[in-house]
Amino acid sequence: MAEVTLPSLGESVTEGIITQWFKKVGDVVARDEALFEVSTDKVDSEMPSPATGVLTQILAAEGDTVQTGAVVCIIDESADASAAAPTGAAPTPTPAAAPTSLAQPQSVDGTVTNGLILSPVVRRILADGEVDPSTVTGTGKGGVITRRDAERAVALGPTEEIVLAQSNGHRRMGAYLSVSAQVVPHGFVAVEVDASFAATLDAAGRITEEGFTLTDEVVVAMAAVRALRDFPALNAYYLDNEIVLQRSINIGFTRHEVDDAMLVPVVHAAASLSTALLARRVSELDARNAARQLNADDLMGATFSVARAPSANTLTHQPIIVQPQVAVLSIGAVRTVPVVVDRDGTPAIAVGQRVVLGLSFDHRVCDGVVAAAFVERVGALLDDVAAER
Repeated sequence: MAEVTLPSLGESVTEGIITQWFKKVGDVVARDEALFEVSTDKVDSEMPSPATGVLTQILAAEGDTVQTGAVVCIIDESADASAAAPTGAAPTPTPAAAPTSLAQPQSVDGTVTNGLILSPVVRRILADGEVDPSTVTGTGKGGVITRRDAERAVALGPTEEIVLAQSNGHRRMGAYLSVSAQVVPHGFVAVEVDASFAATLDAAGRITEEGFTLTDEVVVAMAAVRALRDFPALNAYYLDNEIVLQRSINIGFTRHEVDDAMLVPVVHAAASLSTALLARRVSELDARNAARQLNADDLMGATFSVARAPSANTLTHQPIIVQPQVAVLSIGAVRTVPVVVDRDGTPAIAVGQRVVLGLSFDHRVCDGVVAAAFVERVGALLDDVAAER
């Protein structure tokens, strides 16, 4: 018998949530075949089977939180493909029904109606009460409508309130950032800087020789890397009333996920990169993120973060610091605006480009004056960075 344990999932990760089993008790499993999916506060990963045989026991159900090193299932390596689940084996957890906004799953004992899984009893109660199932909020696992939900809906009629279950990623993000907001004395400054670098890039072309895009985010991030050399206290962490400066500058790039969660992929040792190479690294991280192939190393070790504009109309935004970092730079949308210029000593109105850069900072390591000076330094470096190809 092979005991399958939850492996180490990265530095500082001590537990994970079993989100999905790809096999059920009695199934034949091949070595290295995907066995189950585990979700941590860093990344979601598919766990391969360490052995070939028949899955005889599942010891952790979907939704269970499991410590690393704990046994989650048993594989009988001596069994053959015709082996059946042994008597008394733990039943395979039934996957939760998908929310109504997702594709319809299939159910053995339920009926799919307008994308909802309804048991025969629930379907009959709602039909007899002439209640549209889409108006009922399910309180069962995964949003399934229970018999009590159906009876209450018939008795009270449809409710205008809609309760949405949080995704694992959104729940973890909220819990983590709530702690940061409570522990760190946040400060924030916002500075409008010249963004003519954007027009320069548009005119010269934003595609590098390797075929990657020099985005506004990449240019600002590289300018921040250069500025951090003069403001080392912002590339640090706070510990026991001491500020610990970090030698490597590892830049995190905030990414909004479809389930309203947030990931922060990291470009390590960014100070040694050119602007074009930084564009390549960011593009590669985005591609792996889109394919859900980021690993724990891709999400760990950031010493400073940048947060791009959430929309093309965002002037500025105030992100929460991701501990143990002490600052995060926000980037507003680049805008074409009227600006005052000097023409032979006479003020005149001209068309220019501006962007608002903001810095959320830990008041234990600096104040607003230092924070504003750092942001202004970033703005002053933008043209030089954009000129590097």
